[in-house]
Amino acid sequence: MTKGQITRRCLMAATAALPLAASLAGTSARAAAPMMGTGTTRFNRVKLGAFEVTTLLAATAPRPDPQTIFGLNVSQDEFNAVSAAANLPTDQAQFFFTPTVVNTGAELILFDTGLNPDGIVGALNEAGYTPDQVDVVVITHMHGDHIGGLMRDGAPTFANARYVTASTEFDHWAAADNERFDANMRPLAEKTAMIADGASVASGITAMAAHGHTPGHTAYVIESEGKSLLIAADFANHYVWSLAHPDWEVKFDMDKEAAAATRRRILGMLAADRTPFVGYHMPWPGMGYVETAGDGFRYVPLSYQLML
Repeated sequence: MTKGQITRRCLMAATAALPLAASLAGTSARAAAPMMGTGTTRFNRVKLGAFEVTTLLAATAPRPDPQTIFGLNVSQDEFNAVSAAANLPTDQAQFFFTPTVVNTGAELILFDTGLNPDGIVGALNEAGYTPDQVDVVVITHMHGDHIGGLMRDGAPTFANARYVTASTEFDHWAAADNERFDANMRPLAEKTAMIADGASVASGITAMAAHGHTPGHTAYVIESEGKSLLIAADFANHYVWSLAHPDWEVKFDMDKEAAAATRRRILGMLAADRTPFVGYHMPWPGMGYVETAGDGFRYVPLSYQLML
């Protein structure tokens, strides 16, 4: 062997000696790194024309027995086969709760508020915002995981905000006996603009009826400098068991037939126009695209398209 050459035998011998060398280098002087548990970020920010769109992870939690929630009208065998094809367990699902902030440059607009004030305020703070900076709070619908962060200790969490929601949605819950609505939404009625399909919330933000999940469930089209995105809320509550199979019944859809029709309509629009969307319960960070797949659809997570 000439100077500067390393034979395969020498390399193998040196490599084999590494674990012993490491053990002799004073492992007793330091402990192994501790297990940290699972974790993720709390916000994800992208550009949409002149706007900034930030999704906020207000909460995430497992739920057992997903077929008690999704695919109520299909057999266990079909549910299990679809799940296996998507590498999903059938004994539990992970839920994500994802409000969205849109900064138009003139206003900071928050869509939905999560399960409780601590969750939404914590995510807002990590994203660089404070509750008093929020100018508008838009409520897509009034299930508890969307209005839970509106009030803190009897006072509005977003002290400087005005509020927007569909009048059909507000009227439905106002006539119901619902403790969460009475505590969180009813006190804000005088500050709330009641709107209908096609209404403008702010420049570049337009309401789009998406009824079925609830009577007044509403999505919102965001447009800036020729770019579009849909705040889609709960029209589809899971990327496989709802979005990919829009006719599968979902426990939380109040009008299941109307919800299925809404899913097909919106999914068809998103796929045809290649419009990105934010889904409140989609896998974090909650943004993606839709493709057609046979008689159903396929969820395609956002990569870097809106970073450029």
